Amino acid sequence: MKTLREFLEAYDPEIQGRSQIKQTGEGGRKEPKRDTESRRKPGVKPRVKAVGGGKTAPVGEYKDRKDIGSTKARSEREQQPTKERGSAEVKQSYADKVKAERRKAAQARIAAKKSGGEVKKTETKKNTDKEASQLLKKKETKKVNPNYKPREASGYTRQERMKITRAGERELKKDFKQQETDRYKKETGKNPDAKGRTKIVARVHKRMST
Repeated sequence: MKTLREFLEAYDPEIQGRSQIKQTGEGGRKEPKRDTESRRKPGVKPRVKAVGGGKTAPVGEYKDRKDIGSTKARSEREQQPTKERGSAEVKQSYADKVKAERRKAAQARIAAKKSGGEVKKTETKKNTDKEASQLLKKKETKKVNPNYKPREASGYTRQERMKITRAGERELKKDFKQQETDRYKKETGKNPDAKGRTKIVARVHKRMST
């Protein structure tokens, strides 16, 4: 049994390569699935994962998004009006806003004239469409610190990192215990007894937790 596309191409050869019929991709995708290389933007390094022993390897397959094939409603992306368009309340709030802006600009001009300074002219805003889109977005875009530098991959797996961390904590705990023991001897002038050792352990635990 022929598909619709095969039937149309056999019926009219001129439409070959110009068919508007779209094929959906696997997993419920709206478009055919692209390979990893085509998904990556130019200049972006491939993702790597730790394979142990301080070595890394490229990630073979990326995880699929949870919202594959779903279309987000506009109300989920943009802030919708909370009041009826053209209502008296909306008109009044807009008029009050314009009036307040004009009053503020007039006060600034008067203050500039009194001080002998230059009166700045109000400049018309450009890229209003872009600004409107930013205002309509529900989620605020977080600014990235320009001094941020991503941490380089160590190449160690999670188990190896935990092992290294625990070994370092054990050594640090030994140093703290020796320091607190010396401190106890200096304060009391004798070696710690059972009560003194309990006190030393408590101090070490407090230093480790801070």
